[in-house]
Amino acid sequence: MDGDGRTAPCDDGALLTIGAFARASRLSPKALRLYDELGLLPPAHVDPHSGYRHYAPAQLERARLVAWLRRLGMPLARIREVCELAPDAAALAVAAYWAQVEADTAARRDLAAFLVDQLERKNTAMTTPHTPLTMRCAALTDQGLVRPAHQDAAHAGPRLLAVADGYGPDGGRAAKAAIEALKGLEDQDLTSADLLGALEEAAHRAHRAPRAHRAGGDHRAAPAAEGTTGCTLTALLRSGTQLALLHVGDSRAYVLRDSGLLQITHDHSLVQSLIDEGRLTPEEAASHPQRAQLLRSLDGATEFAPDLQLLEARPGERYLLCTDGLTGVVPAETIQQVLTAADGPDQAVRELIRLAREAGAPDNVACVVAEMTGA
Repeated sequence: MDGDGRTAPCDDGALLTIGAFARASRLSPKALRLYDELGLLPPAHVDPHSGYRHYAPAQLERARLVAWLRRLGMPLARIREVCELAPDAAALAVAAYWAQVEADTAARRDLAAFLVDQLERKNTAMTTPHTPLTMRCAALTDQGLVRPAHQDAAHAGPRLLAVADGYGPDGGRAAKAAIEALKGLEDQDLTSADLLGALEEAAHRAHRAPRAHRAGGDHRAAPAAEGTTGCTLTALLRSGTQLALLHVGDSRAYVLRDSGLLQITHDHSLVQSLIDEGRLTPEEAASHPQRAQLLRSLDGATEFAPDLQLLEARPGERYLLCTDGLTGVVPAETIQQVLTAADGPDQAVRELIRLAREAGAPDNVACVVAEMTGA
C-alpha cells in the first residue's frame, strides 16, 4: 500500500467490490466515494470502462480507522493527517484531539449554563422588581515591554466600560477615537430598550471615522502604502441591571460568577475561525504566524458587523474587559484567581497588568474591571 492508502493493481479476484468493502468496513458506499474524492481512501483499482471501484482487503484497517475517527467527530482533514502517522504518533494525535473535544465541551457547557441563567433572569425580571445595583470599576493600560508605541485604550465610567486595541501606523489614535465616540453615552439617560441601539450607533460612528479622515486628507493619517489602521472594540453600557455588550475584534469580555469565569465574547480572528473549523487547536493558535490577523475590526473600510447582546447583571458579579496583550500571556485560570481574590477593581487591574509584565508583556495591555454591588 502506498502513502495515500492505494494498493498496487492486482488481479480483480483478490479485490472487494465497493458494496462488499462497505459492509466489511462499516462505511457506506456514499462515504467511500467521498473519501475517494478527497484522497483519503482511494480504491485499489477502478475499472477504466465501467468506473466500478474495487478495494483490497489490506485497506480495511485504514477504512475502519477512518470510520472510528468519524464516529469521534474528527474533521476529515485531520483524519487524513492521523492516517498518515505511525501507530504511536497516531495514538498521541487521537488523544490530543479528544482532550480538545473535552475542553470544548466544557466550554460549551459553561456557555449553555450562562445562557440558561440569562434567560431565567429575563423571565424573573419581568415578574419581580430589580435589585438596585451600583458599579465600582477601574481601568488601566500599559505599553508593555516590547512594543515601541502604546496603541491600547480603556475607559471605566459610571455607565460605560470599554477597551480598544489599535493596529497599523495610526492605531493608537484609532483606539482612542473609538473610546471617545462612546464616552458621550455616559451623559445620556438611556432605558434598557435604548441601550443596544445607542451603543451600536456610537460604535458605527467610530467605525466610519478612519474613512472620513482619509477622505478629508487628514495630515495626521498615515498613507495607505504604510499599512491599514484600525482597532478592536469591546464595550459594556449599563442601565440599572441591564448591560449592553458590543464586540468587534479579538479583545475580550469575561464575567466572574459563582459558576466560575466565562468568556462572553467570541474572537473575530483568523486563528479562532481555524479553531472553530477544527483545523487548529488552541495550543497551536498561540504560536500561529497569523494569530494577529483580524476578520472584523473598526477600520472604515470593511463592513461594520459587531456582535451585540443584552445581559442581566446581579450583585457580586465581576466583569473584565481586556485586550489580547493580557489574554495572550496570562492563562484564564490565573485571571480567574486574580478576579476572585482582589479586594476591588483597582487592585484587580493593577495585578493583571503586573502579571502581564511578569510574563514578558510582548504587547500593549488594557484592562477594565467592574464589580456589581447592591445599592
